[in-house]
Amino acid sequence: MPTDSGSCSTARQAKQKRKSHSLSIRRTNSSEQERTGLPREMLEGQDSKLPSSVRSTLLELFGQIEREFENLYIENLELRREIDTLNERLAAEGQAIDGAELSKGQLKTKASHSTSQLSQKLKTTYKASTSKIVSSFKTTTSRAICQLVKEYIGHRDGIWDVSVARTQPVVLGTASADHTALLWSIETGKCLVRYSGHVGSVNSIKFHPSEQLALTASGDQTAHIWRYMVQLPTPQPIADTSQISGEDEVEFSDKDEADADGDVSSDCPTIRVPLTSLKSHQGVVIAADWLVGGKQAVTASWDRTANLYDVETSELVHSLTGHDQELTHCCTHPNQRLVVTSSRDTTFRLWDFRDPSIHSVNVFQGHTDTVTSAVFTVGDNVVSGSDDRTVKVWDLKNMRSPIATIRTDSAINRINVCVGQKIIALPHDNRQVRLFDMSGVRLARLPRSNRQGHRRMVCCSAWSEDHPVCNLFTCGFDRQAIGWNINIPALLQEK
Repeated sequence: MPTDSGSCSTARQAKQKRKSHSLSIRRTNSSEQERTGLPREMLEGQDSKLPSSVRSTLLELFGQIEREFENLYIENLELRREIDTLNERLAAEGQAIDGAELSKGQLKTKASHSTSQLSQKLKTTYKASTSKIVSSFKTTTSRAICQLVKEYIGHRDGIWDVSVARTQPVVLGTASADHTALLWSIETGKCLVRYSGHVGSVNSIKFHPSEQLALTASGDQTAHIWRYMVQLPTPQPIADTSQISGEDEVEFSDKDEADADGDVSSDCPTIRVPLTSLKSHQGVVIAADWLVGGKQAVTASWDRTANLYDVETSELVHSLTGHDQELTHCCTHPNQRLVVTSSRDTTFRLWDFRDPSIHSVNVFQGHTDTVTSAVFTVGDNVVSGSDDRTVKVWDLKNMRSPIATIRTDSAINRINVCVGQKIIALPHDNRQVRLFDMSGVRLARLPRSNRQGHRRMVCCSAWSEDHPVCNLFTCGFDRQAIGWNINIPALLQEK
């Protein structure tokens, strides 16, 4: 019997709660009726169009919301009682010390302090649920700091890599899944040369440090070295392309992409035969780079090895083994005979060729997922990016732990560092491109709204520090490369 009476009591309470909830809904409907001017009989006579399962789900959700507000209301009452008790205690202590009652101003000040504590507690309660909403409205940079200047459109498939020539004339190079590499005029966006010597996806392109030579890596298991000769067209006046760099998100359909059938002009000269072909890998060659001086080149492959070649003879000098899974990238130091390779085995390795008799290697396990790239800076730092959504800055003199860690909301692809200003450009899977300094402070996010920026995954970035028009280039799987003008002094001043 006690059990039955308890259950009956519980049922009555639940029925009363539903009844009060129904009354509150009716009151809301009646007020809505007064605003719209519809007769009460017409509103109440209408049957609900919602299925019973949907209605029950909604009622259950409303009940949960009501319980949450009841809990907050009770907590608010308890906090107010504590505030009143605290105020009474403070008033009593004030009388004992001062021998007189506290003034209204003092009580007001103390009550205000207690109320602020309550407000802070409520803010903390809702911080986790509202932070994502609020962050989407934050503005990171002003119009003048990051401007889209030029789009380079002509590939028939996604672009994996972008690079800037280190000799005159300064041109832009792109490597694409459409089996070609293109060279562009930075100012005009015109294609100058097309290389079509590969029979697989072109995954990487790097320019020789002192000659007009390009090094491309391909899915056809080879790396090619080819010479180019270009004549830059006369630059045209640059239109005003000031862009908004807010955090607003705009989704695009495939119809909004660069023209899928868009191709480079027919008068663009084509190179079909390389000077040198490097053939020692048994899998996709995912990246390649020149060693300092340009007499040797290094390649990274999905066969889990990196190879060092003599450029003049095409002979294999060293095979760098040790990674447990496919390699994803390789990079050389700008001033020293150092190579860093990254891999899907969550590690990156530092290979030292400065002493001809000793070829040392160091393994670094700083990530929990694929290391997508690791690059040198001009000093003694290495910056690594990973699919674990982090970027880490390392000191070559002490590589036991990173000196800075950047945490993001998306996987990171091939990063690039502005050597002079030490700014890291992070291309993401979620189409974002963010800029950070070497200490991990976020500086800006490139515009991506109102049909600006990339519409698919951003694969790579490359800085051109001395170029007056564009000094950051990005490429993505939306088949285009983009040139940006970054007002670096203003960017650093905002920091």
